[in-house]
Amino acid sequence: MTIPTPCSQVRSGAPLTWTAVLVLALGLAMHAAEAAKKAGAAPAATAAPPAHDYSKDEVHILKVQGNLYMLVGAGGNITVHAGDEGVLLVDSGVAQMSDKVLAAIHSLSDKPIRYIINTHFHADHTGGNETVAKAGMTIAGGNVVGDIGASAANQAAVFAFQTVLDRMSAPAGNERATAQGSWPTEVYTTPERKIFFNGEGIVMMHIADAHTDGDTMVFFRRSDVISTGDIFVTNGYPFIDVEHGGNIQGELAGLNKIIELAIPKDLQEDGTLVIPGHGRLCDVADVVFYQEMVTIIRDRVQDLINKGKTLVQVKAARPTLDYDPRYGTRPGSADRFVEAIYKSLSAKH
Repeated sequence: MTIPTPCSQVRSGAPLTWTAVLVLALGLAMHAAEAAKKAGAAPAATAAPPAHDYSKDEVHILKVQGNLYMLVGAGGNITVHAGDEGVLLVDSGVAQMSDKVLAAIHSLSDKPIRYIINTHFHADHTGGNETVAKAGMTIAGGNVVGDIGASAANQAAVFAFQTVLDRMSAPAGNERATAQGSWPTEVYTTPERKIFFNGEGIVMMHIADAHTDGDTMVFFRRSDVISTGDIFVTNGYPFIDVEHGGNIQGELAGLNKIIELAIPKDLQEDGTLVIPGHGRLCDVADVVFYQEMVTIIRDRVQDLINKGKTLVQVKAARPTLDYDPRYGTRPGSADRFVEAIYKSLSAKH
């Protein structure tokens, strides 16, 4: 395909390369900026996006398999594990959708909500903690949560890795602590935390320095379902929160862990099912494709770093180009992903 070309190529009739396009676009942008500067023009202001109106959103319920359901539409995906002993949730969604989340849960079970497991600290996964936990009741004592006191039994217990509590209760910099009622009540610091609930072994696995520094994936062994949090999503490139401990290498370690645990059924379809932090229900084939994409882009960025390229030059090289139609549909998401990889791999930040 021939595309309109820079001046020298227009005159010669030579076909345009992608490098030439990028050079031309960069030159025009710099020229416009310099002209505006000379004219004393103020830079154009970027309007803040309007606040999302959650009153129009609905929570949708999808049966997964075993005792597992997936709630979609409340921010991050929510996993519901319902049985005779009660209800366990993975994540609680945004605060504004808590009433609708509770209504969806009560349509699945009349048993109390016993536990919430937070996959990380971001508000689209923990915002509903306070309201949802207060609607539940912990099983105090025994070998599940230990002796946590009578007052704590008046609500569901909230599990998370230690750094989730640290981020929510005493954040660094200019960030404000979240309401105390939303904090985890039970934290762990080991690679795994296991409980047995509703006749099923449930394993919380900490994936170090992946999406954040406090990620937990949850493996329901009998139902054969993995709830991944935002280590795996289907609606875009990974969001690696470098400012809060995220790293491309941990992201890949998390994806590799999912692939290690999952077992496909027929023709690499079904078998172990995977509930992502955002997006549709998946099986291991979807995770493999995603892991390959992340690995390829990581390696491209590493190659550019090895050649001494700066962050600006790495972004200009567009190492995500062939994947952008599938994963780069949100404005700026490809650049943010590349920058997170660059910062993960390079000391030049």
